[in-house]
Order: sequence, then structure tokens, then C-alpha cells
Amino acid sequence: MLQSSPAIHILGILPARWASTRFPGKPLHLIAGKPLIQHVWERCLACSKLDALLVATDDTRIRDAVLAFGGRAVMTSPEHPTGTDRIAEAARAVPQATHIINIQGDEPLIEPALIDALAAVMVDNPALDMATAANPIAPTDAAVTDPNVVKVVVSLSGRALYFSRSPLPYFRDPVAGLPVLRHKGIYAYTRRFLEQFVTWPPTPLERAESLEQLRALENGAAIQVIITTDTSPGVDTPEQARHIEALLTAQCPPPP
Repeated sequence: MLQSSPAIHILGILPARWASTRFPGKPLHLIAGKPLIQHVWERCLACSKLDALLVATDDTRIRDAVLAFGGRAVMTSPEHPTGTDRIAEAARAVPQATHIINIQGDEPLIEPALIDALAAVMVDNPALDMATAANPIAPTDAAVTDPNVVKVVVSLSGRALYFSRSPLPYFRDPVAGLPVLRHKGIYAYTRRFLEQFVTWPPTPLERAESLEQLRALENGAAIQVIITTDTSPGVDTPEQARHIEALLTAQCPPPP
């Protein structure tokens, strides 16, 4: 990891909880011989714009595993209602950080270039409160109607207008070349905005859609959306973990 300007300090945080309805202990699930969280950590080490990196967890087993592979972990409260609250607590361990990037701890194939792009857009645009990313998909893709897939619409300047689990936009008439944007759950914040965000109560649209990024929009925040081709999948079930292991093995086959 390379150092940026002394006045800018970019901190990457990987949230990692033990509890999971579908996949308890997911961060420590072995994939190609390494814990899932270690794969994500090593991808982040390839970033050029992160000045520091840590795992935010509520479980000593995850903390100990991170320390064992040479990472840094911060213990956080198990009572946090959202991942953003956990990120905000962990960021206090690095008070010099001016910008924080929330990197999902279950995406072992995430592209380091995407993380660097989010860091760059925040540094280059001081008026921004947040930045995130989205993948273009065809309006006919089954994901458009899947409520588990979050969609986002943006302004002509790339600022987020709305996020929804419903089809977004609704195509009353076909519009050539207009894709649907599938939101990718990675966020960059200024420290000032992150600390402010977690003091706000949940908002009506946030509660309706169960999407905490709507709290930011409802409070007038400026969120830039980077359009990316990074479609790295997350791991939510043991079956998905096996799929990821096959992809990793194909990229880096074991020695003979």
C-alpha cells in the first residue's frame, strides 16, 4: 500500500461478523486453504491508495484469525444495528483517517482498482459526502425484478438519485442504451460525514426499503456513483463459497 498526501489519510475497513442466519462463522470459512476474510484482506493489500487497513469484528475468533495471518483487527460492539455503525466505531482506532472505505468482507474477488477509484473520486471532489459503485445490467436481466438486488438511478453528473429493491427505472417506453444499474455494496465516506451519519435516526424511506444508504439521501447527502465492470460476487452461503473456490482455483491452480 502506498502513502498518499500527508493531509489525506485513507482507511479501508472490512466489517466481519460471526453471526449470520444463512452462514454462521462465514469470515473464517476456508476457501482454497485460507479464511474468507484473508482473501479479501490480500486483495486490499494490492490497492495503491489505502494508507491503512483493518478488520472490524465483534468476535474474538475472527480477531485472532486476522492477527494470525498478519492483519490488523479492531473489536467492536456486538450491539450495532448496522454495518455502518460498526465501521464508524472501528474508524476511531485510526483518528488520522480523513476518508474511510467500507469494503465488504465477503467479496474475495473484489478488484483493487475499484477501491482505488473510490478513494480517488473522494479526494478529487471535496464536496462529496460519499461514493459507491454500480454495475450496468440489461433491462431484461432477471436481477431487475429481484428484490435482493438493489438498483440505483443517477443524475447526469453521476450522483445517486434513488436506491430501490424494485425495478428502477420503470421503462414505460424503451430507451436505447440506458442500462439498469445494480448497486455494489462498497462505500467511501469522509470522516466528518460518517460520524454525522451514525447520529441520524433511521428515515422513512430507509425503513421502507431496508436500505441505509437512503438515510444519506433523505438527509441531503451527495453520493457519487462510479460505474464499474467489477462484478465480483459475494459469499452468502456455503454453496456460493464452493463456487468462489472454483473460480480462485481456476485463476491460481495449485502447484503440481
